[in-house]
Amino acid sequence: MKPLRIASLLSAALGLGLVATQAMAQAYPNKPIKAVVPFAAGSATDQIGRAFAQKMSEVLGQPVVVENKAGVNGMLGADAVAKSAPDGYTILIGTNSTNAALKSLMKKLPYDQDTAFAPVAYMGSVPLIVAVNNDVPAKNLKELVDLAKSKPTQITFASASTSQLVSTEVLSSMTGIKMTNVPYKSGPAAMTDLIGGQVNLFSADFAVMLPQVKAGKIRGLAVTSTQRSKAIPELPTVNEALGLKDYELIAYFAVFAPAGTPADIVNKLNAAVNVAATDKTILERFSALGFETAPASPVALAQRSKAETAKWAKAIRDAKIEPQ
Repeated sequence: MKPLRIASLLSAALGLGLVATQAMAQAYPNKPIKAVVPFAAGSATDQIGRAFAQKMSEVLGQPVVVENKAGVNGMLGADAVAKSAPDGYTILIGTNSTNAALKSLMKKLPYDQDTAFAPVAYMGSVPLIVAVNNDVPAKNLKELVDLAKSKPTQITFASASTSQLVSTEVLSSMTGIKMTNVPYKSGPAAMTDLIGGQVNLFSADFAVMLPQVKAGKIRGLAVTSTQRSKAIPELPTVNEALGLKDYELIAYFAVFAPAGTPADIVNKLNAAVNVAATDKTILERFSALGFETAPASPVALAQRSKAETAKWAKAIRDAKIEPQ
């Protein structure tokens, strides 16, 4: 076959491929979208993810179906999405665990955290509450630190996510105490054991923690943000309670797609997430959890992910947490 003929055929094939890609993007979505939540039902990621999914369904005209795939601080769910087809029909409700901290917490991930995902849209953030079992003889955070200093490693704390683990380990590092970590598969399971007294302390998001604090089933000691929360203003910040300046660890949520997802599809998903992030019903529902949104572009999320990865790497390093 003549070179000119080959070139013409290649050009035609490329042109058809481009047309097909454009048609797919224009028709998107034409079937349900699966949103993988890499944490258990009832967690903040699950509750917020489901609310966003419902609103995104309205915007996109197709169901956005949540699937919980919990385990290994969100790694199992993130890995499933990383290995999915980049067609916009499988997305990740990611967090600081899956898309910032896991890189420093694990010796080896089954995917490249920096390149496996296409950033779609930032959803928002929530602070954590530090709380203890009611039988722990510490009425405030300073008393807890003093108790931990008098009984090295005897105070136990639960963790079922990166933010829960790192927030407590950083607190220990900054105050010079040593506590013993008890890992859990889910936040609700850890909460059950905190209430029952199987563990002494737990730092978790408001979705898991606030109802139990309000009901008096556990004792809230502080919030992990730099400002007090309007949802529970009587609790001081960790900085206030201990006279610190630089303590802050909050959990955040964002949507990611598999790397290679076409830009047109990413932009459609971004627009749907941003509509949800400004929805009055969602904002009112989650304001009690200290949830704050910040609608932005995929590029802005990429920049945020890079900065957060560096921030969590430093926190993990400073807390002397060894990669697993």
